[in-house]
Amino acid sequence: MKAIQVTKPHDLRVVEAEEPKLTKSNDVKIRMKAMGICGSDMHILHGQNPFASYPRVIGHEVSGEIEEIGNSVTGLNIGDKVVIEPMTSCGECYACKQGRPNVCVHVEVYGVHREGGGREVTVMPGNLVHRVDSSLNWSEIALIEPFSIGAQATYRGQIQNEDMVYIIGAGPIGLCCLKMALNAGAKVAISDFNQERLDFARKWGADLTINPQDQDVSEALSYWTSEMGANVVIDAVGTPKTAVQAIEVTSVAARVVLLGFHVDVSHIAQVNITKKELTICGSRLQTHRFPKVVELFNSKDFDVKDLISHEFALEDAQEAFKLMEEMPSGVRKVIIKL
Repeated sequence: MKAIQVTKPHDLRVVEAEEPKLTKSNDVKIRMKAMGICGSDMHILHGQNPFASYPRVIGHEVSGEIEEIGNSVTGLNIGDKVVIEPMTSCGECYACKQGRPNVCVHVEVYGVHREGGGREVTVMPGNLVHRVDSSLNWSEIALIEPFSIGAQATYRGQIQNEDMVYIIGAGPIGLCCLKMALNAGAKVAISDFNQERLDFARKWGADLTINPQDQDVSEALSYWTSEMGANVVIDAVGTPKTAVQAIEVTSVAARVVLLGFHVDVSHIAQVNITKKELTICGSRLQTHRFPKVVELFNSKDFDVKDLISHEFALEDAQEAFKLMEEMPSGVRKVIIKL
């Protein structure tokens, strides 16, 4: 079978690999159909992901069709359309016992720590395989995983009906956060330097779009919130500068959600955190968000297919990643058809 493998930093190839087989009674064999390219895939390609080892078959935003199931698997059938939850946990550490397996001390992600779904066939534990409605197309199903990231950010920020939310960054994850915050009943502002992405965000329901090249972010948010500030800020860019901005534009009793993995230091004054009694939290992967997001996708009201801007065949994977590296203004989500 063919697989998309990063053999070493800056070297991505479509390679021949051995087709995996069922080895455990709870295994599920899946014929893979689509894979979304994520920023973390790009980090692995560029040698910037500290958790990845090489060579690595990448891909964690994936969809497929069940071909074979182990004899202890229940709730799944051959022919089901499915999405994979690409994360394992130990079940024994403090985080797991607190119901937060996404930050398990032994957490492993398929496509990062383990071989991913960017191949023609994969085998997964049945508990990480979620059946979806048969009416959904393969590329659409592959979007469920990034929307679980948006759902996690919404959950961590405790976003409620009528909250005024500000999202920094209108890339794919920022747009997923936008859609999930709107689904929670919030009013949402979003900023980006890419005007085409802002136009798309407006089309998707953003109440306010801000291009920092044209507007002062703090002034725009102050006017929009009647000088209150944002009740929730989601930093979907993750630089030292955006972390500082996230705290500066908050209301009192606000929540700040950070999604980045930047290692450089942000210089943040304590006074605003204490005076406003802010809650500042990280958001990593997702905690039990998959069933809710699958339910949303299965509904006919939650249509997100237009997030997909480009699709490529498996043999054109290098071209797809080159497009992601160049990132012209019209690129949102790139899908590889497996």
